Amino acid sequence: MRAFAHPDEALHDPQFFLTKGVVRSNFEIPARAASLRAGLAALGITPDIPTPASLADAARLHSRDYLEFLQTASAQWSALADSGPEVVANMHPTPEMLAQSTTQVSHIIAQAGRYSADAACPIGPQTWAASLSALGCALAAAAEAAAGRSAYALCRPPGHHAYAARAGGHCYINNSALAAQALRDAGAARVAVLDIDSHHGNGTQGIFWDRADVLTISIHGDPHFYYPWHVGFAGEVGCGENLNLPLTMGSGDAVWLEALNAALARLRAFRPDALVVALGFDASEHEPLASLRVTAEGFARAGAAIAGLGLPAAICQEGGYAVDHLGALLERFMKGWGG
Repeated sequence: MRAFAHPDEALHDPQFFLTKGVVRSNFEIPARAASLRAGLAALGITPDIPTPASLADAARLHSRDYLEFLQTASAQWSALADSGPEVVANMHPTPEMLAQSTTQVSHIIAQAGRYSADAACPIGPQTWAASLSALGCALAAAAEAAAGRSAYALCRPPGHHAYAARAGGHCYINNSALAAQALRDAGAARVAVLDIDSHHGNGTQGIFWDRADVLTISIHGDPHFYYPWHVGFAGEVGCGENLNLPLTMGSGDAVWLEALNAALARLRAFRPDALVVALGFDASEHEPLASLRVTAEGFARAGAAIAGLGLPAAICQEGGYAVDHLGALLERFMKGWGG
């Protein structure tokens, strides 16, 4: 299987993270990619370096004003007096504010609030470049899938929490959603996105909410107790082609794989021409913010089960923050897939 990775991912090194009122170091660090590269090396895979995506590529699903914000935010922020090193919103406009306002303010502080869902997506000087290169990996994997093969994209930063016009949860550009769109553009009549990250793929769900040509499925920790908190529940069906499978906190292999079997049954019924796998390893038992307790063997079995669909797939890396374990988990998943 071909793999794609871009050295620009190391340029994005976010520092700020807020959890339960405590400011701490960000979990989404360059060492994640280094560990995943080690996993590829153990498989004998040397990833290709794709061409970075363009703004036009990202604009297939993201709004132009949002993308222009991402592109210019760091420079605008650094021009402020007494600004910190990263763009982090002071406030987020409430639904009441947005419903009553007649003016969209262009000040960078207002934009930071409007275009981000939380404080887990700080924007630094190289976030834009790294995001386009991550998307380039996803689009390269989608091109392989469009040709009837499967491929892995080491996307960093990840993407599945990014809406059409809002960053969140370490994500800025939705790599998995854009890979699905690329497959549609290449001629696939129906595409499915299977998200096995431990957090609900809320951005992907939001982007395809009203579309019947892309099935979105997410297996994740129950948002009653876990990010993204406000969305990801079983009753959210959109136009009918959305399936959420929230799991009890602490669920291990048996429950997780049972949910995967339900997801695969829905996939078979949808009969997609191609698949995008939003691959997160934060369901691992080793995760620092663990909600699920999936073992390495569980990931290997998942890889085999998904490969058993016989669909060409673009596998896009999402979360997973137990840095010391990521490479081994990727190796086990890929060996389960078939090497």
